[in-house]
Parts: sequence; C-alpha cells; structure tokens
Amino acid sequence: MPLYEHVFLARQDVTAQQVDEMTARFRGVIEGLGGKITKSEYWGVKSLTYRMRKNRKAHFTLLNVDAPPPAISELERQLRLNEDILRYITVRVDELEEGPSAMMRKADRDRDRDERRRRDRDGRDDAEVVEE
Repeated sequence: MPLYEHVFLARQDVTAQQVDEMTARFRGVIEGLGGKITKSEYWGVKSLTYRMRKNRKAHFTLLNVDAPPPAISELERQLRLNEDILRYITVRVDELEEGPSAMMRKADRDRDRDERRRRDRDGRDDAEVVEE
C-alpha cells in the first residue's frame, strides 16, 4: 500500500482533547477502509504566518498513513466537511520516517537550549568544574 504523511490544522478555539477526538475519528475512517496509521503526533498550538478564516493560531497534527488511495480520498472528504479544520495536506512518500518528526526534534532542541540558558544564568555552568 502507498505511504502518506498527512498534516491537518484545527482551529485555535477547539481544545487539545477535541483534536485528539478528531484524530481518533480520522483513524477510524482510515482503518475502516483497510489502512492503518503508523504514527500520530500532536505538535501543539502554533502561530500561523497569515490569518486563515480569522484564526491567527492553529492546532497542528501529523499522521503517518499506510492506506489505499480510496481511504485517503475519504479522509480528505471528511476533513473538507469538518468546520474545525482550517487546512490539510497529504503527501505521498517512499518511506515513512521512524522516530520523532522534525517538529518534535525541534521542540527537544529548544528545550535543551532553554536548560543551557537557565544553567548559564544561574551561574552553574559545567565548564567551571575543575577536575583534580
């Protein structure tokens, strides 16, 4: 079966729990038509570059999908009907990325950078430790 990466943006007004429920509903659509979702990542609420339907922020979610084309068509039809979905994109790929996506790795990098800054600000830099 073909492999796809699918990202959808939900309105900022919905809660993270509602986004999880939408993801579960979309998973049911895919699995009902013979496909499977190998990975689902919630990227959180992020600012948009420009306003979409009066929204400045959106909930981002990534789905790695292994499904036949009719399942993707039905998924996209369901997304078009849902008023809480601002945008979506489905890209066919040769292979699905294992492990965390680039967005999740970026969050880890940012967290590490913040920890280093906090250590430097507190004056507890590891470079000051002298070995005897």
